[in-house]
Amino acid sequence: MSTSEEGRSYHHGDLRAALLRAALELLAERGEAGISLREVARRAEVSHNAPYRHFADREALLAALAEQGFSELLVRMQDAAGGLAAAQRLAALGRCYVAYALEQRGLFRLMFASALERGRYPQLQESAARLHGQLELAVAALKVPDTAIASLSAWSLVHGLSQLLLDGQVPGGENPEALIEQVTRTFAEGLGGRG
Repeated sequence: MSTSEEGRSYHHGDLRAALLRAALELLAERGEAGISLREVARRAEVSHNAPYRHFADREALLAALAEQGFSELLVRMQDAAGGLAAAQRLAALGRCYVAYALEQRGLFRLMFASALERGRYPQLQESAARLHGQLELAVAALKVPDTAIASLSAWSLVHGLSQLLLDGQVPGGENPEALIEQVTRTFAEGLGGRG
Protein backbone atom coordinates (compact mmCIF):
# COMPACT_ATOMS: atom_id res chain seq x y z
CA MET A 1 0.00 0.00 0.00
CA SER A 2 1.33 3.42 -0.86
CA THR A 3 2.07 6.09 1.72
CA SER A 4 -0.80 8.22 0.44
CA GLU A 5 -3.22 5.27 0.82
CA GLU A 6 -1.98 4.62 4.32
CA GLY A 7 -2.47 8.26 5.28
CA ARG A 8 -6.02 8.14 3.93
CA SER A 9 -6.77 5.04 5.98
CA TYR A 10 -6.36 6.77 9.30
CA HIS A 11 -7.53 10.31 8.65
CA HIS A 12 -10.82 9.70 10.50
CA GLY A 13 -9.20 9.01 13.87
CA ASP A 14 -11.71 6.22 14.50
CA LEU A 15 -11.68 4.06 11.41
CA ARG A 16 -14.19 1.50 12.72
CA ALA A 17 -16.78 4.18 13.53
CA ALA A 18 -16.23 5.84 10.13
CA LEU A 19 -16.75 2.53 8.36
CA LEU A 20 -19.93 1.82 10.31
CA ARG A 21 -21.27 5.31 9.51
CA ALA A 22 -20.55 4.75 5.83
CA ALA A 23 -22.23 1.34 5.93
CA LEU A 24 -25.29 2.82 7.67
CA GLU A 25 -25.57 5.49 4.96
CA LEU A 26 -25.34 2.85 2.24
CA LEU A 27 -27.92 0.70 4.03
CA ALA A 28 -30.37 3.60 4.13
CA GLU A 29 -29.75 4.52 0.47
CA ARG A 30 -29.38 1.14 -1.22
CA GLY A 31 -30.45 -1.54 1.21
CA GLU A 32 -28.39 -4.44 2.47
CA ALA A 33 -27.56 -5.64 -1.04
CA GLY A 34 -25.88 -2.30 -1.77
CA ILE A 35 -23.24 -2.77 0.90
CA SER A 36 -19.79 -4.03 -0.03
CA LEU A 37 -16.53 -3.52 1.84
CA ARG A 38 -15.09 -1.73 -1.17
CA GLU A 39 -18.04 0.69 -1.38
CA VAL A 40 -17.93 1.29 2.38
CA ALA A 41 -14.23 2.13 2.09
CA ARG A 42 -14.91 4.49 -0.81
CA ARG A 43 -17.70 6.22 1.12
CA ALA A 44 -15.49 6.54 4.21
CA GLU A 45 -12.68 7.89 2.00
CA VAL A 46 -10.16 5.25 3.02
CA SER A 47 -8.22 2.65 1.04
CA HIS A 48 -10.14 -0.37 -0.15
CA ASN A 49 -8.12 -2.57 2.25
CA ALA A 50 -8.86 -0.44 5.33
CA PRO A 51 -12.12 -2.21 6.31
CA TYR A 52 -10.22 -5.48 6.77
CA ARG A 53 -8.48 -3.98 9.80
CA HIS A 54 -11.78 -4.25 11.66
CA PHE A 55 -14.00 -6.65 9.71
CA ALA A 56 -13.00 -10.05 8.37
CA ASP A 57 -15.65 -9.91 5.66
CA ARG A 58 -18.92 -8.29 4.62
CA GLU A 59 -20.97 -10.39 7.03
CA ALA A 60 -18.80 -9.25 9.96
CA LEU A 61 -19.47 -5.64 8.97
CA LEU A 62 -23.22 -6.31 8.75
CA ALA A 63 -23.17 -8.06 12.14
CA ALA A 64 -21.39 -5.06 13.68
CA LEU A 65 -23.98 -2.76 12.14
CA ALA A 66 -26.83 -4.90 13.54
CA GLU A 67 -25.14 -4.94 16.95
CA GLN A 68 -24.92 -1.17 16.86
CA GLY A 69 -28.65 -1.05 16.05
CA PHE A 70 -29.56 -3.21 19.05
CA SER A 71 -27.38 -1.09 21.35
CA GLU A 72 -28.85 2.16 20.07
CA LEU A 73 -32.41 0.87 20.41
CA LEU A 74 -31.71 -0.28 23.97
CA VAL A 75 -30.50 3.18 24.98
CA ARG A 76 -33.54 4.79 23.38
CA MET A 77 -35.89 2.38 25.12
CA GLN A 78 -34.25 3.00 28.50
CA ASP A 79 -34.56 6.75 28.00
CA ALA A 80 -38.19 6.49 26.90
CA ALA A 81 -39.31 4.34 29.82
CA GLY A 82 -37.34 5.79 32.73
CA GLY A 83 -39.39 6.62 35.81
CA LEU A 84 -42.75 5.37 34.50
CA ALA A 85 -45.19 3.04 36.26
CA ALA A 86 -45.15 -0.59 35.09
CA ALA A 87 -47.89 -0.58 32.42
CA GLN A 88 -46.87 2.84 31.09
CA ARG A 89 -43.25 1.68 30.99
CA LEU A 90 -44.12 -1.38 28.91
CA ALA A 91 -46.20 0.75 26.52
CA ALA A 92 -43.34 3.28 26.21
CA LEU A 93 -40.89 0.50 25.38
CA GLY A 94 -43.26 -0.78 22.70
CA ARG A 95 -43.78 2.67 21.19
CA CYS A 96 -40.02 3.23 21.11
CA TYR A 97 -39.44 -0.15 19.44
CA VAL A 98 -41.94 0.49 16.65
CA ALA A 99 -40.82 4.10 16.17
CA TYR A 100 -37.22 2.92 15.79
CA ALA A 101 -38.28 0.35 13.19
CA LEU A 102 -40.00 3.06 11.16
CA GLU A 103 -37.12 5.51 11.52
CA GLN A 104 -34.32 3.01 10.81
CA ARG A 105 -36.06 0.73 8.31
CA GLY A 106 -33.02 -0.86 6.70
CA LEU A 107 -31.14 -1.24 9.96
CA PHE A 108 -34.16 -2.72 11.72
CA ARG A 109 -34.56 -5.33 8.99
CA LEU A 110 -30.84 -6.11 9.16
CA MET A 111 -30.99 -6.52 12.96
CA PHE A 112 -33.38 -9.43 12.50
CA ALA A 113 -31.99 -10.79 9.21
CA SER A 114 -31.89 -14.56 9.18
CA ALA A 115 -28.92 -14.46 6.78
CA LEU A 116 -26.59 -13.38 9.59
CA GLU A 117 -25.03 -16.40 11.28
CA ARG A 118 -25.57 -15.12 14.81
CA GLY A 119 -23.52 -17.92 16.33
CA ARG A 120 -20.40 -16.39 14.76
CA TYR A 121 -20.98 -13.04 16.49
CA PRO A 122 -21.29 -13.27 20.29
CA GLN A 123 -21.40 -9.48 20.69
CA LEU A 124 -24.41 -9.33 18.38
CA GLN A 125 -26.13 -12.05 20.41
CA GLU A 126 -25.35 -10.20 23.66
CA SER A 127 -26.73 -6.91 22.32
CA ALA A 128 -29.96 -8.61 21.24
CA ALA A 129 -30.21 -10.38 24.60
CA ARG A 130 -29.81 -7.08 26.50
CA LEU A 131 -32.64 -5.59 24.48
CA HIS A 132 -34.89 -8.56 25.19
CA GLY A 133 -33.86 -8.41 28.85
CA GLN A 134 -35.13 -4.83 29.03
CA LEU A 135 -38.51 -6.00 27.81
CA GLU A 136 -38.57 -8.92 30.25
CA LEU A 137 -37.85 -6.57 33.17
CA ALA A 138 -40.75 -4.35 32.18
CA VAL A 139 -43.10 -7.34 31.90
CA ALA A 140 -41.87 -8.81 35.20
CA ALA A 141 -42.77 -5.53 36.93
CA LEU A 142 -46.41 -6.25 36.04
CA LYS A 143 -46.25 -9.43 38.15
CA VAL A 144 -47.83 -11.62 35.50
CA PRO A 145 -48.11 -15.39 36.10
CA ASP A 146 -45.74 -16.33 33.26
CA THR A 147 -43.15 -13.65 32.48
CA ALA A 148 -41.57 -15.61 29.62
CA ILE A 149 -44.86 -16.02 27.73
CA ALA A 150 -45.97 -12.46 28.47
CA SER A 151 -42.58 -11.13 27.27
CA LEU A 152 -42.80 -13.15 24.07
CA SER A 153 -46.35 -11.86 23.57
CA ALA A 154 -45.23 -8.25 24.05
CA TRP A 155 -42.28 -8.67 21.69
CA SER A 156 -44.43 -10.44 19.10
CA LEU A 157 -46.93 -7.60 19.24
CA VAL A 158 -44.45 -4.77 18.69
CA HIS A 159 -42.33 -6.67 16.20
CA GLY A 160 -45.39 -7.73 14.24
CA LEU A 161 -46.80 -4.21 14.28
CA SER A 162 -43.42 -2.89 13.12
CA GLN A 163 -43.32 -5.33 10.20
CA LEU A 164 -46.91 -4.63 9.21
CA LEU A 165 -46.28 -0.88 9.19
CA LEU A 166 -42.99 -1.27 7.30
CA ASP A 167 -44.73 -3.39 4.68
CA GLY A 168 -47.70 -1.00 4.38
CA GLN A 169 -50.13 -3.71 5.49
CA VAL A 170 -52.01 -1.79 8.18
CA PRO A 171 -55.36 -0.28 7.15
CA GLY A 172 -55.50 3.31 8.36
CA GLY A 173 -51.72 3.40 8.75
CA GLU A 174 -51.59 7.05 7.61
CA ASN A 175 -51.18 8.13 11.23
CA PRO A 176 -48.78 5.54 12.63
CA GLU A 177 -48.03 7.46 15.86
CA ALA A 178 -51.66 7.34 17.02
CA LEU A 179 -51.99 3.69 16.00
CA ILE A 180 -48.78 2.72 17.79
CA GLU A 181 -49.94 4.55 20.91
CA GLN A 182 -53.33 2.80 20.93
CA VAL A 183 -51.99 -0.69 20.27
CA THR A 184 -49.16 -0.57 22.82
CA ARG A 185 -51.30 1.10 25.51
CA THR A 186 -54.14 -1.38 25.04
CA PHE A 187 -51.79 -4.35 25.29
CA ALA A 188 -49.82 -3.02 28.27
CA GLU A 189 -52.93 -2.06 30.22
CA GLY A 190 -54.55 -5.44 29.46
CA LEU A 191 -51.45 -7.29 30.59
CA GLY A 192 -51.17 -5.11 33.69
CA GLY A 193 -54.78 -5.79 34.59
CA ARG A 194 -54.03 -9.50 34.76
CA GLY A 195 -51.32 -9.07 37.40
